[in-house]
Amino acid sequence: MVLNGKKVLVTGADGFIGSHLVERLLEEGCNIRTFCFYNSFNTWGWLDTLSKEKLELLEIFTGDIRDPNGVRKAMQDIDVIFHLAALIAIPFSYHSPDSYIDTNVKGTLNIIQAAKDYGVEKVLVTSTSEVYGTAQYVPIDELHPRQPQSPYSASKIGADCIAESFYNSFDLPITIVRPFNTYGPRQSSRAVIPTIITQLLKGKEEIKLGDTIPTRDLLFVNDTVEAFVEIAKSDKLIGQDCNIATESEISIGDLANEIIKLINPKAKIIQDSERLRPANSEVFRLFGSAKKIKSLTNWSPKYTIEQGLKETIEWFRNPENIKNYKTDIYNI
Repeated sequence: MVLNGKKVLVTGADGFIGSHLVERLLEEGCNIRTFCFYNSFNTWGWLDTLSKEKLELLEIFTGDIRDPNGVRKAMQDIDVIFHLAALIAIPFSYHSPDSYIDTNVKGTLNIIQAAKDYGVEKVLVTSTSEVYGTAQYVPIDELHPRQPQSPYSASKIGADCIAESFYNSFDLPITIVRPFNTYGPRQSSRAVIPTIITQLLKGKEEIKLGDTIPTRDLLFVNDTVEAFVEIAKSDKLIGQDCNIATESEISIGDLANEIIKLINPKAKIIQDSERLRPANSEVFRLFGSAKKIKSLTNWSPKYTIEQGLKETIEWFRNPENIKNYKTDIYNI
């Protein structure tokens, strides 16, 4: 598929990955409608930080992914859908699981039902490496068993399954895109890298973390959105799920120490019990296979962890960026 000139809908466009994807799709020459979460402040999340020139190229739609009426209105005249809207914080899913089912499962159903009715050319549904749970083998490929170790991961497994069912039942041209752990500018402090960076840049010398043993396969956000674009272009991935991974891993402890070296080598890590997941819910190892995406698209990661961390830290050093982060509050 050629994306240039296509009418594209990006849900979750106001979020971390979504806002970066919007910028990348502008470079691709797409006509973009962004689906942003409605709020009475009339804010568009991270899209508010884009230049006036970029914003003038976007059609902004505000609504709620849980509402099928608004979704259907947003989907009119759309050729390609990048569905990223979701609740993603794992700790918040422990005490508010209903909202994850409504947003992640029902929201996905709303999108794909409208896509079927309107004859959309291609739908990319965003999954997560959390659906795999702790690795039973590495690298984790797309055949790895799904393990719902949190209400969040269960909701994303449900969303994946309903999407797969629409391909099998109605031949809807769906691809399930499964990024491993994405990081970079604009990420919220509910994720570990912004948590570490913002504490250090605010002058703290005791960095509060949860378990430092788990490993993660870390993707810089520019690599992640480039993968979305390449997956959308590939007709070979219709009806399939596809990892985005670097085929490497680093422990949270080693990651924290790398960031500490770059900002304040005197800082120490302390464990905060509030940030620990229940033992059976913690995903201890994520190390993904990128064999499928590399064989069926032109994608491969361009950023090393060192390059990605340096760019992320520099973004957070900007006072206008870090002022919105509350380092004294644990963001679940």
